[in-house]
Amino acid sequence: MKVAKYLVLLLGIALLAVAPAAAQTVVRIGAFPNITHPQAMVGKSNGWYDKALGSSAKIDWKSFNAGPAAIEALFSGAIDMAYIGPNPAITGYVRSHGEALRIVAGATSGGASLVVRNDSGINKPEDFHGKKVGSPQMGNTQDVALRAWLKAHGMKSLDKGGDVTVLPLANPDQLTLFVKKELDAAWAPEPWATRLIKEGNGHLFLDERDLWPKGAFITAHLIVSTKFLKEHPDVVKNFLRAHVELTDWINGHLPEAKKALNGQIQKETGKALSTGVLDDAFGRFQVTYDPLRSTLLTSARSAFDAGFLGKQMPDLSGMYDLTLLNQVLAEKKKRVIQ
Repeated sequence: MKVAKYLVLLLGIALLAVAPAAAQTVVRIGAFPNITHPQAMVGKSNGWYDKALGSSAKIDWKSFNAGPAAIEALFSGAIDMAYIGPNPAITGYVRSHGEALRIVAGATSGGASLVVRNDSGINKPEDFHGKKVGSPQMGNTQDVALRAWLKAHGMKSLDKGGDVTVLPLANPDQLTLFVKKELDAAWAPEPWATRLIKEGNGHLFLDERDLWPKGAFITAHLIVSTKFLKEHPDVVKNFLRAHVELTDWINGHLPEAKKALNGQIQKETGKALSTGVLDDAFGRFQVTYDPLRSTLLTSARSAFDAGFLGKQMPDLSGMYDLTLLNQVLAEKKKRVIQ
């Protein structure tokens, strides 16, 4: 009998030895090599998120250059989370009938401007009649802001029966056309707005912050697929905890944060930003975990008015899930977000 018990014990130990370890969750996160995605760039650079998730989860970063591409990747299941601008997130939510994604935190506020070429002849709003104005992409956040601003000043784009030619152009192409004097103005995010000023013979015509109460409007936030959020709330919460900590660290250590961010941008794009561009661009936006919900809803109304959200204003009431963010904020004795 004792021999039998001993054999059973040995068998149990052997089975434990060969039993597979608990499967590690892989979380695939999209981000742009851009100054307005600072938490992602700095977090990639110093491994902050990897340390926060520990051995239970592994991050697989995916790089994108435009919001719509990231949304398509989320739709196809190629990514689980993404740092992204408001309008692509709205479009993704509406296209999926509210099923595909949730906004779980903010990332940046501000950081977009209307820049005009110095020799364009534009000195006041009415001078935009007959001009060529660039935006990064049809229906993207800056494109919507530009069209709303034109409407507010009694103007329309050429495709809407007006006389202002709105040209959706990649940001590097905007700079090229500024230099060639083939583009009169552009509504651009940072650091491209600053580069248009410093390298494209432009000047700041309007800082978009001046159009918003307290100068705050959402530029980028963090979205999660609803499927991943439901299946791995612990991973998302740990990531959000690191996101909040990293946001605070960036705001409290700007010189070090700028250096880390610029190094990551150079690693991903092959070219770092100049010190002048980096400093000026950072001066026009705020790093935040607050998703600034009301400003997104205003942007959604502008997108609807511009014809990008169908024939009926969509219901966006279920787009946010700030439960985990607020749990993290409560843990840290910070103000929760309504």
